[in-house]
Amino acid sequence: MTEQALEILRQGLDRLGLTYPPDAVERLALYGDRLLEKNQVMNLTAITDPEDVASLHFLDSAALLTLADLKDKTVVDVGTGAGFPGMPLKILEPSIRMTLLDSLGKRITFLQEVCDELGLQNVQCVHARAEEFAAEHRQSFDFAVSRAVANLSVLCELCLPLVKAGGYFLSMKSVESDEELESAKKAIKTLGGQVERTADYQIPGTEVVHRVIFIKKIAETPKKYPRPFAKIKKNPL
Repeated sequence: MTEQALEILRQGLDRLGLTYPPDAVERLALYGDRLLEKNQVMNLTAITDPEDVASLHFLDSAALLTLADLKDKTVVDVGTGAGFPGMPLKILEPSIRMTLLDSLGKRITFLQEVCDELGLQNVQCVHARAEEFAAEHRQSFDFAVSRAVANLSVLCELCLPLVKAGGYFLSMKSVESDEELESAKKAIKTLGGQVERTADYQIPGTEVVHRVIFIKKIAETPKKYPRPFAKIKKNPL
């Protein structure tokens, strides 16, 4: 990572008002370096400028820590991809017991290598389809988070079964997500969830505004969910 990228990162974290371990920026920088190196041989991110990685990946992920108390919580990042938001959350708040879940083995291998190099504890890097993992780990997590681009109805069926009653699914979306949220309300109710609130935030140092949808788990998800992914995609709830 360039010196300018590190400065963007430090200033942004300060503007978010976060407290974090003294080695967190150094660890994020190493993660960023490994991400951009690996991206030359494998498609991990369309964002390849180090300064943009610092703001649009790291600070965007970090903003979640200002909106939800994840300290000492079990968190699953569904469809983590290159590790967002899960890796920055774990580096900045080491007490999180984090599971990084993705269906592409190469991504999970990369994340495991980075976790090993950084010496991160209490991180599980899991190669599995979300619906299969959810069937085996029902109601195991305090929080499910996802920055995946899938439709909210689909994400809810993959994520809410994983969440304990009283826990939350935090869906990171665009501020243009009103219509998507409205169309997902039936699915959310069916799966035992309830929309508690939405929170819009600006990524420090940018004009970019994103949204987190807070979906609280208020009842058990019926056993028949999640369905096989082909059915979820063909007939969203």
